[in-house]
Amino acid sequence: MNILEIIEKKRDNQELSKEEIEYFIKGYTSGEIADYQVSALIMAIYLNGMTKQETTDLTIAMAHSGEMLDLSVLNEVIVDKHSTGGVGDKVSLILLPLVASLGIPVAKMSGRGLGFTGGTVDKLESIPGYITGIDIPEFIKNVEKIGISMISQTLNLAPADKKIYSLRDSISCVESIPLIASSIMSKKIASGAQKIVLDVTCGSGAFMTTKENAEELAREMIEIGKLANKETVCVLTNMDEPLGYAIGNSLEVIEAINFLKGDMLEDVKEVVLELGAYMIKLAGKGNDIEDNKAQLLENIQNRKGYDKLIQLVENQGGDSSYTKDTDKFPKANYIEKVYSNQEGYIKSMDAKEIGKIVCDLGAGRIRKEDSIDNEVGIVLHKKVSEKVEKQEEVATIYANSKEKLEEAKKRLQEIIQIDENAVSKPKMVLEIIQ
Repeated sequence: MNILEIIEKKRDNQELSKEEIEYFIKGYTSGEIADYQVSALIMAIYLNGMTKQETTDLTIAMAHSGEMLDLSVLNEVIVDKHSTGGVGDKVSLILLPLVASLGIPVAKMSGRGLGFTGGTVDKLESIPGYITGIDIPEFIKNVEKIGISMISQTLNLAPADKKIYSLRDSISCVESIPLIASSIMSKKIASGAQKIVLDVTCGSGAFMTTKENAEELAREMIEIGKLANKETVCVLTNMDEPLGYAIGNSLEVIEAINFLKGDMLEDVKEVVLELGAYMIKLAGKGNDIEDNKAQLLENIQNRKGYDKLIQLVENQGGDSSYTKDTDKFPKANYIEKVYSNQEGYIKSMDAKEIGKIVCDLGAGRIRKEDSIDNEVGIVLHKKVSEKVEKQEEVATIYANSKEKLEEAKKRLQEIIQIDENAVSKPKMVLEIIQ
């Protein structure tokens, strides 16, 4: 067996065996197979696709290319929640303490933001003192102690995926359903969860811009889950506009804290309750989705979810006084309103473009090594379908540079589209695939 034969086989649209896929993943991870050879193979996969079995074999091979997290010591069903990314997505900050408050253990390894999408780890680190970089024994000890731990990815999980992802980006082979599905699922399998709930976002601010592509990706990941013996549910959600009102690290943390105190934004509420209901179901704690939603709502109203967030922050070195009094969070130097230039209804506000503005303000990274500014961002005051008067406040920009502020104001006014005709309110949960 050699890599040239494998490239030829895929070039000619033939199915690769499990052994051939394992050979190429092992060889590429170790450096024995060159980038240019794997580039040729990835291009052949991009053009010819993969069967369900090939995609699953690729996923498993990538998952086992590095360390595997073993959560069996917890003696509980661990349900992982993962989002395919978006703008203003603070769901994990709300949902995971809420689920943990119901006695369902949460062991979550999250990533940092890159480009226009935010990262849960960056948001957590905007809470002074919160430590995300802890080792695995302490991570597991935290879950045993308080039922939840949320950390950065400390293990060398799925290193083959990291290498292949970088290569795909450099040769314009990112938009491939088998490659996207195997990338996501390899990391989920390596991170030790027995069951997985996936928030598959679609729209302008998501990886999958159309519902059709999102459905295809979801079905591919469900199939991988079945073949890998990991029960998986995909919730398709709308990401045409930012989720909630706040976009930016500490601004989103403040919004998440207020949500757990009972100030529930409707679009965030819809997504949180749907994902949470399926996490409860997969954990074996309730089969009725509506009853599960009621449990989640009750733990918002009685503040048990909020209390669990405080416990999480304190247990990982964070200063919980910020979660108790959000006015303590540092403020940006420049805070200015953006006003509508006409009367009407909010027709659209492109999530990706708003995410780019926030990134340019300093809240995101263009390269992995870039530092970020936790204070900057945008807080919207209106959502799609809402009525707006001329010269009414539609957003507030938080900036630490006067030049960036002025540029953001100009761009945001162009992005927020207003129509004189009434606009229907967008649905947030588009479909459940299981």
